[in-house]
Amino acid sequence: MSYIQAFILAFIEGITEFLPVSSTGHMILASSLMGIAHDTFTKLFIISIQLGAILSVVILYWKHFFRTLDFYFKIFVAFIPAVFFGVLFNDYIDYLLENVAAVGITLFLGGVLFLFLDKLFSDDNKTDAPPSYLSAFKIGLFQIIAMVPGVSRSAATIIGGLTQKLTRKAAAEFSFFLAVPTMFAATAKKGYDYYKEGITIDAHQINLLILGNIIAFIVAMIAIKSFISFLTKNGFRVFGYYRIILGLAILVLYFSGYKLSIV
Repeated sequence: MSYIQAFILAFIEGITEFLPVSSTGHMILASSLMGIAHDTFTKLFIISIQLGAILSVVILYWKHFFRTLDFYFKIFVAFIPAVFFGVLFNDYIDYLLENVAAVGITLFLGGVLFLFLDKLFSDDNKTDAPPSYLSAFKIGLFQIIAMVPGVSRSAATIIGGLTQKLTRKAAAEFSFFLAVPTMFAATAKKGYDYYKEGITIDAHQINLLILGNIIAFIVAMIAIKSFISFLTKNGFRVFGYYRIILGLAILVLYFSGYKLSIV
């Protein structure tokens, strides 16, 4: 992997991780088009730079992380379903991760759903207040759906927040908070798996990881702030059209014989 390729992947990670557009779908296209999708280090790189994206949430919303224990308890309650089902269905999830067509289909279907979200969940009679413990748990249940590649973790949890009477802004922010333990746990597990396999990295690759985390951190901060503003004013329809186009692009390339790879 070159520095330019590392920059491109980190830039895409920073933009897509917290937007409801599936970072997995974008990584499939980007790494495959650059011809590095099958490289073991590419897979490790994409997992590792999630830490930079996670840090952006902590920095942007640092006040929330220094308020009360109630904040942490609710995040933990919402986190529980993903842990339970992640362990229970780990093999099946790994199987789905190898299915590029499944990513394209879920991106497309999710995009169609997004076209109707603004009508289904308007901000009328919604609240910006933190969710209750029961609501937090229900939002966590939606995160289980995101285990299907292409669904998008942020998309699933934001919709979960909307069903619990949160405004678009409040639902998106809770999705960001929930991403911290979820992404950290997923990154740690995958990193440990690679460690057990005896994968080693050299000085050049360490520099790539440093660069990737810095870029992912900076871009994610910008993306989060821009997304909240855009979502509050414009809703979900644009993201729906984008998901449909991306899903169709993946399906067309896949069924035309182009070798796409899940990273």
